[in-house]
Amino acid sequence: MTQTGLPARRTAHHLLMQITTEGRLMAELIAGGALAHLENDDRARAQRLATEALRGLDRADRMLKPYLKKTPPDHVMNALRLGVIELCNGEAAHGVVNAYVEIVARNKRTQSMKGLTNAVLRKIADEGPAGWAKRAVPLTPGWLRQPLVAAWGRDAVTGMEAAHFAGAPLDLTAKGNAEAVAAAVGGTVLPTGSVRVPNVGQVSSLAGYASGDWWVQDAAAAMPVKLLGDVKGLRVLDLCAAPGGKTMQLAALGADVTALDISDKRMARVSENLARVGLTASCVISDAFEFSDSGFDAVLLDAPCSATGTIRRHPDLPYAKDGSEFGALIDQQETLIDHALTLLKPGGRLVFCTCSLLPDEGEVQAEEALARHEGLTIDADALRIEGIDPDWITAEGGLRLRPDFWADRGGMDGFYMAVMRKPA
Repeated sequence: MTQTGLPARRTAHHLLMQITTEGRLMAELIAGGALAHLENDDRARAQRLATEALRGLDRADRMLKPYLKKTPPDHVMNALRLGVIELCNGEAAHGVVNAYVEIVARNKRTQSMKGLTNAVLRKIADEGPAGWAKRAVPLTPGWLRQPLVAAWGRDAVTGMEAAHFAGAPLDLTAKGNAEAVAAAVGGTVLPTGSVRVPNVGQVSSLAGYASGDWWVQDAAAAMPVKLLGDVKGLRVLDLCAAPGGKTMQLAALGADVTALDISDKRMARVSENLARVGLTASCVISDAFEFSDSGFDAVLLDAPCSATGTIRRHPDLPYAKDGSEFGALIDQQETLIDHALTLLKPGGRLVFCTCSLLPDEGEVQAEEALARHEGLTIDADALRIEGIDPDWITAEGGLRLRPDFWADRGGMDGFYMAVMRKPA
């Protein structure tokens, strides 16, 4: 990247500032137009650079520490972090150093630190990729790392951090034959039936996109529907449906699907995705708690949660969040479980799931639901399907997935799921 890459670098710096100092999420910033002023190539470059910086932020800080007597202002620190990422990925030192010196100099409050920026980045350039490679895998910020270590142990968390740093390959769910999709896109079929594709550029350019042969869905996120088994002809409610991956799975399996979401924009996306793959579902825009149609054979509740299981794909999350809102999310999950059970017919099944690594949003929720509802049971037998390792099945009969699982295949998102059966 030459000096012509300055707009992309400035935008990457803006993204990093908003995430690390204002608690904004990358997706929220992009949806709000943070990249809209850039040409297509620069948009991709800015997002990629910010993402790489977030994945390697702890390692970048460790490389910078010997050269800083004290931590500089955020504006400067984020410029240095981005410079480290570029230099250690082999970008030419001249262009990188000049760009971040200019970014620091343009801010009146930090322009006096352009000399520091220049000196530090030139020292980092001497270390280069070799110095970067010697450093340890970046650690998760302490506010999240501590409860994860308490839940899963230090070794497991180290494995998760390696998965987070590596990022995530692209996973697809086939509408029909997974082997055929894998052959068409140059991917492989995972043990649970998802198709994994390495080194993908533009998703819409892959074979089968236009014809609706598949949709993007992490292998872990595709498992909750599989736990319901044969759903052909059953009435199934996808209670928090957007963006619609599970709705499409259910429709492809022949279920009579109702997809519900409170947001008209998110539901529009569900409808668009259904149309692209040629599937149908009844789409309802409603607050879940105001929806009272009962008599469903099954309800799928992918509840709002901390999303801590998705850091492989969203490395901004542990820097934009601090855990302060998680208590409210846990209370909401509990209330959603109780409401979802009222929508089931006697003997019906509720699949509760969250893309969280925190037991309070998974195992604990399942145990407490059993304590609140007499006769409610967990169907552990539903988990005995192809590709699921018995070691992933938890004491209460749920399924715990973690990013360090399938390490040799590229990992998976962190998820918890359990099939709860209402008394007949």
